[in-house]
Amino acid sequence: MIVELTLLCGNAGFDRIECCRSVLHHQMMIIYDDPSDQQSFSIDNNSSVEESPDETRLGLDGTSEAVPYIGQRFPTHDAAYDFYSDFAKRCGFSIRRHRTEGKEGVGKGLTRRYFVCHRAGNTPVKVACESKPQRNRKSSRCGCQAYMRISKTTDLGMTEWRVTGFVNHHNHELLEPSQVRFLPAYRAISDSDKSRILMFARTGISVQQMMRLMELEKCVEPGFLPFTEKDVRNLLQSHRKTDVEDESMDLLRMCRNIKERDPNFKFEYMLDSDNRLENIAWSYASSVLSYELYGDAVVFDTTHRLTAFDMPLGLWVGINNYGMPCFFGCVVMREENLRSYSWALKVFLGFMNGRAPQTILTDQNMCLKEAIAMEMQTTKHTLCIWMVLAKFPSWFNTVLGERYNEWKTEFRRLYNLESVEEFELGWRDMESVFRLYSNRHINNLFALRSYWALPYLRSHFLAGMTTTGISKSINSFIQRFLSAQTRLAHFVEQVTVSVDFKDQAGEQQTMQQNLQNLSLKTGAPMESHAASVLTPFAFSKLQEELVLAAHYASFQTDSGFLVRHHTKLDGGRKVYWAPREGLIGCSCQQFEFSGILCRHALRVLSTRNCFQIPDRYLPLRWRKIPSPPRLPSSTSDDHGERMQFLQKLLSALVTESAKSKERLDIATEEVSILLSRIREQAVTLPGAGQICSNHQSF
Repeated sequence: MIVELTLLCGNAGFDRIECCRSVLHHQMMIIYDDPSDQQSFSIDNNSSVEESPDETRLGLDGTSEAVPYIGQRFPTHDAAYDFYSDFAKRCGFSIRRHRTEGKEGVGKGLTRRYFVCHRAGNTPVKVACESKPQRNRKSSRCGCQAYMRISKTTDLGMTEWRVTGFVNHHNHELLEPSQVRFLPAYRAISDSDKSRILMFARTGISVQQMMRLMELEKCVEPGFLPFTEKDVRNLLQSHRKTDVEDESMDLLRMCRNIKERDPNFKFEYMLDSDNRLENIAWSYASSVLSYELYGDAVVFDTTHRLTAFDMPLGLWVGINNYGMPCFFGCVVMREENLRSYSWALKVFLGFMNGRAPQTILTDQNMCLKEAIAMEMQTTKHTLCIWMVLAKFPSWFNTVLGERYNEWKTEFRRLYNLESVEEFELGWRDMESVFRLYSNRHINNLFALRSYWALPYLRSHFLAGMTTTGISKSINSFIQRFLSAQTRLAHFVEQVTVSVDFKDQAGEQQTMQQNLQNLSLKTGAPMESHAASVLTPFAFSKLQEELVLAAHYASFQTDSGFLVRHHTKLDGGRKVYWAPREGLIGCSCQQFEFSGILCRHALRVLSTRNCFQIPDRYLPLRWRKIPSPPRLPSSTSDDHGERMQFLQKLLSALVTESAKSKERLDIATEEVSILLSRIREQAVTLPGAGQICSNHQSF
């Protein structure tokens, strides 16, 4: 057989690839061309070199690309490895270095090397250790015997490596070209791509956005980059500073720099006994202005962490008059404890001029619950229902099994009840039906029912933040901030950009679209009046109630009105109306809960010949943005007043410019000219009587 192979390979008219293929089809597992290499080879003691043809798959696929052959020569063993690796990638597997004979720098040095399939060998059974958690990952190794062996030769003083053994039979399926690129051996980030990724990270964009941008730049299909999102995250993790203390001090320096550029920027921090940063919180002038209008209901989300540093993060977020999230403040803490939460709440109130929200929504956290009771005694503390629901799969999926979805439907029914008595009776029935008497999560939820169940919260204003749409909007808003976590300072930059520019532009575009889609449905004077006052978001909610009001009948009673659906013969809602005082109220308490009048009250107003909704039931927080204030007089010495006016002008500029590309081009050109004129203007230094010019680049 060895002579036959030599003759075949020596025939100039016979292709080497066909030679190897012919020999392999004779089921030749190991080929030798040197008596010194005639020895058996096995990856491990549990596998055999001989494999049944029916249980293996030949690695050659008819390609005309180069195939390893006996006697093939390479200048170095690394060159041989690269060649075999390219071949393996075309066939659908990867390789790794296995056994060597000889040692570098000792005697003749390395004399023989084996390169094997990545699935060669068998993973030894790990001995369980009670003190260490076991990962229990399934191994990809299956005892595959495919390999290539090279041996070192010296001829006329020249050292080279030649192939002395090659087997390409695999006892496993080979991967398709679209799959093989995901093997770790073929996933690599070039130096130029690394620089690009690190540059993207400094801008604060997410890893997903980085991948999409690089796919566009390289003109490849989505998912066809030579690396994955996990590889990018590992790269970013490896390049972050190892000293978190230095990084946190960078955050403090960043806040100080922002304060120098923007005197209205607010931040507070606390150092520990070793002069290390323990807590830091910040807010913006625009956030304080938003809080004045929309700070009645606030979400304090503490469910996220800066993953690169494993530091707890708290975000204060609200909903503006257009139903869109607005940023109020942020805090980064070293520890989640009563002391840190208490400090954070005190600082937040300081940012907001001492004004506490009517309602604050948080996660279920006992330390935070106690801190709110101490620092915000007049504020109603509630639990975010979407944060509670997010924990249900881990709490109840295993316990309830196939009945989990049935139980979840019953829970939602109980959650939306109006009567406290109905809720408590229904809860006990639910415990009985699903046999959850002793479940600790059920018991905890019932103990905290006044913090999350709607029957207990309908008299408190929550600005619609319990609805699915608003909760998703807030969560998406928060995720944008969390995308910049390579460094803490970059996180601050991302928040700054989002608060000042991105959110405003996107919000204004949404507003404009909503205004264009606005249409009247009932033709009632109350509807057109509300449309002229309320934002599209708030009006759409009121319009739903106006349409439904037509399906209800009202009956006057000694104490007011009884309103019920026209198909019902009993029950209904009690509506109280004092026309002279302009007061109206309903037992369903929807206005108190959402700031939007209910269908029952609207039905009474329409039947009593009211053509406009009383002014007090069109709250300022749901009205359209008022006209910009009058420009402060040139003699005004109130620097803060003029700064606020300028900020509102800039906000209006962004709003109008974002409506079309043409407007944006004009704004960019004109603002550039204006900025040049401003820089040429001399600046008087306060208290020094000196005049200077600022010509720094933009």
